[in-house]
This record gives sequence, structure tokens and C-alpha cells, in this order.
Amino acid sequence: MTTPDSPLSPPSIGVDVGGTKIATGVLIGDELHARHVQPTPETGWEAVLDAVAAQVQALRAQHPQVTRVGVGVPGPLAEGRTRVKFAPNIYGFTDVPLVQGLEDRLGLRVVLENDAKAAALAEAHLGAARGTASSVYVTVSTGIGSGIVLGGRVWRGHHGIAGELGHVTVMPGGPVSGAGLDGALEAVASGTAIARDASYALNREVSTAEAFALAQSGHPAAGRVVSQALRHIGVALADLQKFLDPEVFVIGGGVAKVGDFFFAGIQAAADEYAGPFAPVTLRRAQLGTDAGVIGAALAARLEGL
Repeated sequence: MTTPDSPLSPPSIGVDVGGTKIATGVLIGDELHARHVQPTPETGWEAVLDAVAAQVQALRAQHPQVTRVGVGVPGPLAEGRTRVKFAPNIYGFTDVPLVQGLEDRLGLRVVLENDAKAAALAEAHLGAARGTASSVYVTVSTGIGSGIVLGGRVWRGHHGIAGELGHVTVMPGGPVSGAGLDGALEAVASGTAIARDASYALNREVSTAEAFALAQSGHPAAGRVVSQALRHIGVALADLQKFLDPEVFVIGGGVAKVGDFFFAGIQAAADEYAGPFAPVTLRRAQLGTDAGVIGAALAARLEGL
């Protein structure tokens, strides 16, 4: 465990920017302090950066020793992780010079990270994968995001896209994803996909939560919809186990809150398709809604070390 005054763990501020809220906090040693949540402005990216800067300044007034800020955002990043290409669900968040914009406002070092990769980093260092040398974090929610951590660092790959499990094709010719790919994992197994397919199967509007409740109660159509989605996730993890062979998969996100039923379905499919190669070890995410803030703060802390 690190200590607050360790040279490898200087205090840092983490910011998790989402479509509806901006969450912030100060990571001191292994503990998150001064948590704060506020609505995300809906008037464009300049307003979002102003809101982030104001909150960071408020936190620094309490913790003046902080010199680095990490920011996690949804969506792909560009130019050495200095700009956000686009962030779905955040109004006007396209081609945003986030690092330059915040450094100009704050006069501090700012490190930008994808939100799923930030959560992966958090779970690897301080959560469910703590103590492992390799882990894959997968969040199953509105979409499916993921991040790979090897030796304590996010693995990005040559083009910076490593870990985009949600966009791996699992059903060629299947539903088209938000990225324009047919049959991607998130197009057939995300919370959005489950609600869509359950609504079609039951011929009425069905939420993701209701689809799972019906499946657990034995409803045939809802059961098939949910079973197919969980099977797709399990198969994808089994394939990744054979290709990357991580120690553990950490699963989080809103859909994972269903609990045992959700994990049992994924584990069964993963076991079947992993075959004789290696077991697929699943762990439940531990850090909850703090993962994005902690991971962003860790990204700032680790940059340059």
C-alpha cells in the first residue's frame, strides 16, 4: 500500500466528465477525498471546461499541494491524448482541445484519459484487480467499454485503441453499433441492446432492468434475450483470455448491478468457450462510481513516472 508522502503517490485531482454529471475528488495515497458531483453543462465544451476548472480550483484551495490533474472522458482521444475527438452524450463535445484548454485555465499539468481506461487503472491499483500483474476491466452499461492494464499501466496499442472490446464484431451482419459497425459486442449485449431486443420480443417498451427481472422470473422471451446477450459477452471474454491471457477480468457498470444472475450467465459461456486453454476469472468491480475519478487521478499521478 502506498502512503500519502510516497514519491510514487503525490496527491492528484481526478475528474470524471460524463453526459449528465462531472465528478471530482483528490486522491491522497490510496484514499479519495473531497468528492464533489455537479451537473454537466449543456451549452458546449467551453462551458464544460469552465465548470471543470472551477471545481479543480476549489479543490486546490483545500489541497494546495496538488500539481497534477487527471480528466477522464467518454469517447476516443486524439493527438497524444490531448484532444477529445468526440464524446457521445455530452453536448457540443467534438474535437475538444481539452488539455490545452484546462492547462490555460489552471496553470497545472493536465492528463487526459478515456473513462473506461481510467476505471481499468483504478480497479487494477486500488480495486478488484489489486495485486495482479494483468487485468481487463469491462463496463456493461448503456454501451460496453473496457481497458487493459499490464504491469500497472494502461495498454494502449500502436494506435491507442487497445481495449475497445465493445466494438469487437461478435455477430457479422447483426445490429449496427453507434460506431457504424454491424454486430459489434455493444450492439448486441449492452444495456441498450438488451432493452431494444426485449422490447421487440415482448411487443412493448421494456427497460433493461425489467428485462432482467422477467428473465429471472422465468419469462421465456425475456430469458432468451438476456441469455443471448450474456453469452455474447462470455464468448468475447473467452476469446480474449486465449489471446491475451490476463489474470482477471473485472466487470462493472450499471448492468452488472443485477448481480449473481448476470455474472453466472457470463461465466457459463466463458467457461464453455475457453475450453481446455485457461480458466476465465471474473471479479466484480469494487470502486463503483468512484472508479472514474480515482482512475483519472491515478493517470495524472503515473504520467511521466
